[in-house]
Amino acid sequence: MSSARLHLALVHYPVLDKNGDTIAAAVTNLDLHDIARAARTYGVRGYHIVTPVTDQHEPVYSLLAHWVDGHGARYNPNRRQALELVELHADLADTVAKVEAAEGVRPRVVVTSARFTDSSVGFDALRDQLHQGSVILLVLGTGWGLAPECVALADDRLAPIEGPTDYNHLSVRSAAAIMLDRLLAPAG
Repeated sequence: MSSARLHLALVHYPVLDKNGDTIAAAVTNLDLHDIARAARTYGVRGYHIVTPVTDQHEPVYSLLAHWVDGHGARYNPNRRQALELVELHADLADTVAKVEAAEGVRPRVVVTSARFTDSSVGFDALRDQLHQGSVILLVLGTGWGLAPECVALADDRLAPIEGPTDYNHLSVRSAAAIMLDRLLAPAG
């Protein structure tokens, strides 16, 4: 497992819709499974799902019970290892507190967005911080991205992922995998 002290948070509220209004986005099975698998592959210490919508908590707990403790854990131990990383939180402040309790120091909160034009940290600098032992909570948003109140809680804004075209609308699962590879892949 990686020695990097990196945690991921996937925020479902407050996030924006395509019109820029603040909404609560649905927690999806694909985001839970796929990002957990990428997180486990790269040695992330925790994968935190953030939603205050209590109607969404029970399906998440049910899914985790199946894959971590139930039949799914015996059927697919690899999936169990990935989903053991998942924790559910009501808000980002609670997530920061849980990471701080686990790591013994407040994490540096780094938010992401494909639309940032005023980024304060790039992938190389963030990778260097991780190699130097910094605790990082990398915060991704669902919907059309994090609402301004989440961005305001950040210590840093990560530069957007840019491809060779002007199109930039990755799924959060794809973006998470690319970010983890850029931050944690072995040199070579």
